[in-house]
Amino acid sequence: MLRLADNLADLTALRDHDALDHALVSAMHDVLQPQSTAIYRAVGEAGGERWLTSAHLTAGQATSRSDHIESGLDALPRPSDRALRSKAVASRQMQQTGGTPCVTVFPLDAGVGAVGALEIATPEPLSEASCGLARAILRLYVNIRGLLDDGERDALTELLNRKTFDGAFLKATVAQQSAAQSSEDERRGPVASGSYWIAMIDIDHFKRVNDNFGHLIGDEVLLLLARLMRSCFRFYDQLYRFGGEEFVVLMRCNSELEAAAMLERLRHATETHRFPQVGTISISIGFTKIRTGDTPSAAFERADKALYHAKAHGRNQICNFAALIASGALVDKAVHEGRIELF
Repeated sequence: MLRLADNLADLTALRDHDALDHALVSAMHDVLQPQSTAIYRAVGEAGGERWLTSAHLTAGQATSRSDHIESGLDALPRPSDRALRSKAVASRQMQQTGGTPCVTVFPLDAGVGAVGALEIATPEPLSEASCGLARAILRLYVNIRGLLDDGERDALTELLNRKTFDGAFLKATVAQQSAAQSSEDERRGPVASGSYWIAMIDIDHFKRVNDNFGHLIGDEVLLLLARLMRSCFRFYDQLYRFGGEEFVVLMRCNSELEAAAMLERLRHATETHRFPQVGTISISIGFTKIRTGDTPSAAFERADKALYHAKAHGRNQICNFAALIASGALVDKAVHEGRIELF
């Protein structure tokens, strides 16, 4: 009982979704002593979903593992490949197999707009008491995830909010530096060798929308744009609303061309979408590559300058800070101030 109380206390102390998943499988492992415990999350666009391993712990392991967040979808199992798991999610009821090992699957609320499953393998079927204990721990887990989402998500669009960005930015810079320091044969693929990019997105003439149609329609435009963003970016790209009509994307791409192509996809989708009552709108985007040793404020300043240039030169376009520097349209203040002049 004391060990269970310790595990529950550990769960309630966490403020990170990934850490919470790993803590849940660890708690289940300590309490039920199974052969393995895992959390799977359905990712990808509708009709092409795959199962991503959020946390997996087997007997004898000290720590749980997870799939790389940027794993290619083609490498992950389809829902049809894991029928029992898919049945549990679809029915929202626990499912269990016979035989050895016995696999018990609990449907899981994996966060805003996400579904998942907790899968436990045991030598024998879980008893009713063990199933009840597992459900109680899951309820606590879901409640904690809900509190995290409430604190980290924008209430209107359900995108991430500003307060979560700095932590994500730090993780991105650490991951990018680690990849840069690794030798070519240590890297696991083209995605791992990519760089992080930050893009700032602003709705053109949004004040006119609010003035002409009212704030309720303006809020609907923001909500629909957030949905377009989800459809245009990958499941692991991090999408933020910073307030008003300002949005931010933190993504990892292999090149400037790939980053620009993803942003162009959103720009085009927005331009061609029919917004109720309003009709069509456009967006302007400024983006920049995150540098080694970067700070959020420095990266924001570069992206914001590129965004300002886009809005000042016709709107409805994408501007890359590095390209503007190369063309002479902007001056890189950081480089300029760091230059040493000899007399």
